[in-house]
Amino acid sequence: MLDKKTKKTVLQFQKNEITEHYIYRTLSRLVKDGHNRAVMEKISDEELRHYHIWKGYSGEEVGPDNLKRWLYVIIAMVLGVTFAIKLMENGESGAQVSYGEFSDVIPEAGDIEKDENEHENELVAMIEEDRLNYMGSMVLGLNDALVEFTGALAGFTFALQNSRLIGMVGLIMGFSASLSMAASEYLSTKTEDVARSPLKASMYTGTAYIMTVFFLIAPYFIFQNYFIALALTVLLAVLLVLVFNFYFSVVKDIPFGRRFAEMLVISMGVAAMSFFIGLFVRKALNIDI
Repeated sequence: MLDKKTKKTVLQFQKNEITEHYIYRTLSRLVKDGHNRAVMEKISDEELRHYHIWKGYSGEEVGPDNLKRWLYVIIAMVLGVTFAIKLMENGESGAQVSYGEFSDVIPEAGDIEKDENEHENELVAMIEEDRLNYMGSMVLGLNDALVEFTGALAGFTFALQNSRLIGMVGLIMGFSASLSMAASEYLSTKTEDVARSPLKASMYTGTAYIMTVFFLIAPYFIFQNYFIALALTVLLAVLLVLVFNFYFSVVKDIPFGRRFAEMLVISMGVAAMSFFIGLFVRKALNIDI
């Protein structure tokens, strides 16, 4: 017989397990790939088995957290199945520690913790997602656009001192650079001895680049004050670095902080240098636009 506090915790464990059972089951019905569907169905069955173990001790039925269920389904549809699953599994780390604390009262708690730490992680690693095979190409396009384009806009800001003109020049440069990057990635991938498609790799690189360009250049078409536009561009660049590195750290299981700081320092360092180069060129050539 469980005491009141322990029973409350066990009921929460049940809710987590049944919620994740439904998340995996829903995702398995949405994915087209047969391999991924089978993997998620297997994980779904594991979560349901865990639920029934906890239910055996609580003696009560518990429904799923439908808000969490559909939130992760939406995340999976937008950002990919791997990201959604790993984000959810990372959020379980605290619960897994709690499982171990109940092993004296509930012997199966240790087995559930082992499943969460080992078996399910192995199953998640088996999921195959096309976009992850081209993560390197996305990184190339995003990184290059952030470093090169943020710096260029900073330089243009002092050299040209006209928001619309800066935006127009930046847009032309951005399109040209994205096509150049896509072509370079196509040729690079074609020479590699890998199973990746050169065309897909180039599309991921070019798309990541041009989307970053549109994101960073938008303030120059909205605000007439070019210093306000530059400040917003820098803030958007920081936001992009933050969001992308969080995504990358989740799907690749790598530390977030160091990678974020490194990319941020490089991007902002180049932007600062370009800003002063633009100022120097304007003064040195005595150009007034």
